[in-house]
Amino acid sequence: MPNNLNDFFRTPGLIFRQLNAAAILWLLFAMAAPRGYAQTFNSGSTGADGAFSPVTSQQIQLPESGVFNYTTVNIPGNVTITYKKNSRNTPVTILATGNVTINGTINVNGANGSAGSFLVGAPGGPGGFDGGRGGVSGASSDRTGVNGGGPGGGGGGTFTSGDIRGSGGGGGFAKPGAAGLALSGGTPGAGGTTYGTARLIPLIGGSGGGGSATSTSFFGAGNGGGGGGAVLIASSGTITLGGTPVVAQGGNGNNFGGGTGGGGAGGAIRLVANTITGNGTLIVSGGGGAGGTVGAGGSGFIRVEAFDFSGFNSTITPADANFSMATPNPAIPTNLPQLQITSVAGINAPATPVGSFNGVSDITVPTAQVNPVTVALSAANIPTGTTVQVKVTPEYGASTTVQSSALAGSQASSTATASATLPTGVALISATTTIDLTLMSWLKPIFIDGERVRKMEVSAAYGGNSEITYITESGKRIRQTGE
Repeated sequence: MPNNLNDFFRTPGLIFRQLNAAAILWLLFAMAAPRGYAQTFNSGSTGADGAFSPVTSQQIQLPESGVFNYTTVNIPGNVTITYKKNSRNTPVTILATGNVTINGTINVNGANGSAGSFLVGAPGGPGGFDGGRGGVSGASSDRTGVNGGGPGGGGGGTFTSGDIRGSGGGGGFAKPGAAGLALSGGTPGAGGTTYGTARLIPLIGGSGGGGSATSTSFFGAGNGGGGGGAVLIASSGTITLGGTPVVAQGGNGNNFGGGTGGGGAGGAIRLVANTITGNGTLIVSGGGGAGGTVGAGGSGFIRVEAFDFSGFNSTITPADANFSMATPNPAIPTNLPQLQITSVAGINAPATPVGSFNGVSDITVPTAQVNPVTVALSAANIPTGTTVQVKVTPEYGASTTVQSSALAGSQASSTATASATLPTGVALISATTTIDLTLMSWLKPIFIDGERVRKMEVSAAYGGNSEITYITESGKRIRQTGE
């Protein structure tokens, strides 16, 4: 995306279409331990990164894998550790062969909206999603706020005329975001929807808040806050928590020109060990919006897995966070189904797509391209014959959905195509599919209220709404947004 937003919307003779060029299928499922499972957990750490014992606060570059393989971790009370995101925007994964002690803080917060930047929303934490930018002066479409990023992105406030406009909606995650504020009777951004499950498999962060619309009296408006990031800490020994050991808060939307961006949703914290102890405070609060609960981001997830919780007395913030406890599951599951958009209109997707309204276009389709276009899909660990729903969401306006051909090839590697109509301007592409679990022999059966789950309907996207629906043998449909 050009640095000057007005140049972006007014480049003559060329229409830019920004597409989410790689939609990963976020399959969320239970992984129950079989009978006779030994009462011991192995984090899977190789120990290659040695002991992590920082003595000063610092920012650490997250490797492309997102994974640290430590022997032990010891963060003292005066130390705060933050992370610089990698190009894939992965969550932070900390594995240790020995004990993990955190009396300081691991911080994966989303950033607050910045009054000094009118062209971008606030960045999300690692594994979280960016906030939407506020409207800027120019054409009416420019004055409308941009939606927040992520499956539960908060809606951008709408510009109507003069001072009639709305502020941004909060991003959603475990809890929905709140709608923004109607300014002079205008239309606020909608609150973001919920997605994900309490098991946090795979791990994902919170969605960004929507940007506020501006009025004719101001150059710009408030940007949305970034969604809280996601962090997994797994130890083959004991995790001990003190102080405020892990924070994954959503960023606040900022107020500029009388319009406030929505708050980012809180993120995700997953802790796995043989023993978890301590009384530290774990935080996954959403960011603030236009005031009070108006435009605020929803809270996130906290998942704690261990065999021994006898010394665990941590405080969970906020009170409505989705908090759950269980015996350990594998820290990093293998053979997860994946779905990718590999090309659009014959143009290959980049290896590491941005998938954000804040970044450069992943794919640029020339104006000479005739609609509809072919969207090519690839899949792994999904049964052949499965069809995929492809959704095109413009930066502004309603989305459209089409169905692909059936996946063909092998279960390990298959492909399909869909025919979709692209709008002018900027858009994101997402993918949804339903998987028949009875055809996936490597997965352990899932039961809900004693009834076996036969199918799982999965919606997955950057920038599009996402949800999980379990379908039982008798046909019951159970939407899963938490445990």
